[in-house]
Amino acid sequence: MDPLSDIIALLRPSTAVSKPITGRGRWGVRYAAHHAPGFTLILQGDCWVAFEGKEPVKIQEGDFLLVPSTPAFSMYSHPGVECEPREPASAAVRHGDQEGAPDFVSLGGTFQIEQVNAPLMLDLLPDVIHIRASEGRTGKLGRVIKLIADECAFEDPGKEMVLQRLLEVLLVEALRWRSIDPNALPSGLLNGMHDPALARVLRAVHADVRAGWTVLELAKMAGMSRSAFAARFGDTLGCGPIEYVARWRMALAKDALTRGVKTLDRIADEIGYESASAFSTAFRKRLGCPPGRFARLKGSDRSR
Repeated sequence: MDPLSDIIALLRPSTAVSKPITGRGRWGVRYAAHHAPGFTLILQGDCWVAFEGKEPVKIQEGDFLLVPSTPAFSMYSHPGVECEPREPASAAVRHGDQEGAPDFVSLGGTFQIEQVNAPLMLDLLPDVIHIRASEGRTGKLGRVIKLIADECAFEDPGKEMVLQRLLEVLLVEALRWRSIDPNALPSGLLNGMHDPALARVLRAVHADVRAGWTVLELAKMAGMSRSAFAARFGDTLGCGPIEYVARWRMALAKDALTRGVKTLDRIADEIGYESASAFSTAFRKRLGCPPGRFARLKGSDRSR
């Protein structure tokens, strides 16, 4: 698989909560941070969203908003409206006038990702992705949004299951959205995939994580001198090339240990360590505990 598919496979995203959010008239609400990937898809009308520390953004019909880690935010129908504090809910939400047809309709909620590698999500994306209807309408993302809107308009059998799957596809489409401004991306994999030379290197590393990569080999693959490659990789990815390889190996190891179906010898071999002992030493140095203890702790967390 390509590097982005590798990351998504480790995150194993699923829709934790999706609910209709409607409003009528003048209304405003405020939510505390909940540090989970949040989303809003506007199906009718418009509103304003103001995330903590950022300027308010107007979102309109057909817009999709994805927030990898949801900070405190306000959502309101008109600028200047007083915002009431609210608690997140899994059921449908109605803002403003409770009677009459809504003039605002959206689908909102959160995604669930595998927590052991949750930082990978934050490393991939800017703080907020706002895909306007005018941008997404002509591509696959626009077609997915249309399917979601159609599904929300009726009460067909299996509606919730279909919505869950479509929202998961929508998340993947947003993660690989090519119109994300590279200048808005944090240092990380998605930023590196926008650079053709570095993308070649990243694909090679992910295709063979067991290889004993050197900076010189990777620099030749990128068509650059060793020093120029190391500097460009560090500026774009936020770490050196060999450090990136080590981090990716550890991400794979944590995932395998959490699943609990592979021996240490097999994990070590699959991610490029000569022995289980060498892998255990590297794991302890980076994670602060031996892999066996990590597996037990994460296994007990998953069983709760």
